[in-house]
Amino acid sequence: MEVYNVVSYLSLFLTIIYLLVVISFIRGWHRLIPFTYKDSRGVTPVSIIVAARNEAALIHETIEALLAQDYDKELTEIIFIDDHSTDETAEIIKSYAAEGVKLIILKEDRALNSYKKKAIQTAIAGSCGKLIITTDADCRMGKDWLKTIVSFYEVNHYKMISSPVAYDQEKSFFEHSQSLEFLYLIGLGASTIGNGKPSTCNGANLAYEKDAFYEVGGFQGIDDLASGDDELLLHKMAARYDNHIGFLKNRDAIVYTHAKPNLTEFLQQRKRWASKSTRYKNKSIIVLGVFIWFFNLSILLNLVAGLFMLSYLKIVLAQLVFKIVAEFIFLVDVTGFAKRRKLLILLPILNLFHVLYIIYIGIAGNSGKYNWKGRMVR
Repeated sequence: MEVYNVVSYLSLFLTIIYLLVVISFIRGWHRLIPFTYKDSRGVTPVSIIVAARNEAALIHETIEALLAQDYDKELTEIIFIDDHSTDETAEIIKSYAAEGVKLIILKEDRALNSYKKKAIQTAIAGSCGKLIITTDADCRMGKDWLKTIVSFYEVNHYKMISSPVAYDQEKSFFEHSQSLEFLYLIGLGASTIGNGKPSTCNGANLAYEKDAFYEVGGFQGIDDLASGDDELLLHKMAARYDNHIGFLKNRDAIVYTHAKPNLTEFLQQRKRWASKSTRYKNKSIIVLGVFIWFFNLSILLNLVAGLFMLSYLKIVLAQLVFKIVAEFIFLVDVTGFAKRRKLLILLPILNLFHVLYIIYIGIAGNSGKYNWKGRMVR
C-alpha cells in the first residue's frame, strides 16, 4: 500500500499541474480581444511568401486564393520559391506570371538541413513589402484574409502576428480526429500569446515586419534545424521586442489546410514539429512540456499497473476525467471560434490515444531523423 500511496500522491501532483496549465490556456484565450476589421483602405506594402516542394496537386488552389484577395494589388507581392521540386510545381507557378505571381527557383548545391528556411530567407531578401506574410503551398483562405491581417497590423503595430490555421474537407474519422487535436494546438499557441508568454505559432499563417526579421538576425542560430521557421523565430521576436506579438482572433483570418491522410505522414509531421523543442531559449516552456509528458506517462503506467491491481484503475479514471473536463472547457471556445464544435464529441474517445501519442512524440521528436518532403532531416 505504501507504493500505491506514493503513486497516488505523485499522480495527483501531476494532474494538478496539468489542470493549472489548461486553466492558463483558458485564461489566455479569453484575454485575446476579438478583432473587428475596420473598413479602411490599407496602406502597407505586403510580400506573401510561399515555399513549395512537390505541391503540384494542390498549389493552384493556393495561388487562386491569393490572387482573389480583396487588397490593393499595387501593394501586394506574391512570391513562390520552388524548393527543388521533382513534379510540375514550378511550371504551374510560372503559368500565373502574367497575373503578377513571382517564382524563385531555389538552387542549392550543398546539402542543407533546412531548405525551407533557406527558401524563405531568399525570398525575403528579394521582397519589396514592409510586412512579410508566410503561408504554405497547400493552404486556402477567404478573400478578406489579407486585408484583415493588414488592418490588425496597422491598428496594433505588432512586430509579429500569429493567425489561426484549421483543417477542413476531412474524409475520415482519422482526419476529423486530427482537426480537433490541431485546434487544440492552435488554441494553445494563441493563449500563450494572450498570456504574454508566446510559445507556439504556425508558419502557414504568420506575419512579421521585414525590418524586424533582420533586426533579430533572421534564422541565424536556428538554421541548422529543419523545423522552426515559425516557433523559433517567434521566440527571437518575443525576446527582442518584449513580447510585442499579437494573435489575430478573427474568423476571416483563418487559413485552411488538409489533415494528413495516414498515420505515417501524421507522425512524421508531428516529429518534425516536436524536434525544435530542445532549442527553445525559454527553458520554462521546456520544463512545462516535461511536466505534461510525465503526466501522460503517469496515466499509461497507472493503466498498466491497473491490470494487476484494480485500485490503480481508479487513479487512471480520475486523471482522465479531470483531463477531459478541463480540455473540454478550453476547446468549447476554440472550436466555437472555428465553427467546429461538433468535433468535441470525439474528445472522450480520443483521449487515451492522445496520451500514447504525447508519450511517443516526446521521445521520437527529440531523437534521430525523420522524413520530410522526401528528405531525411533532423
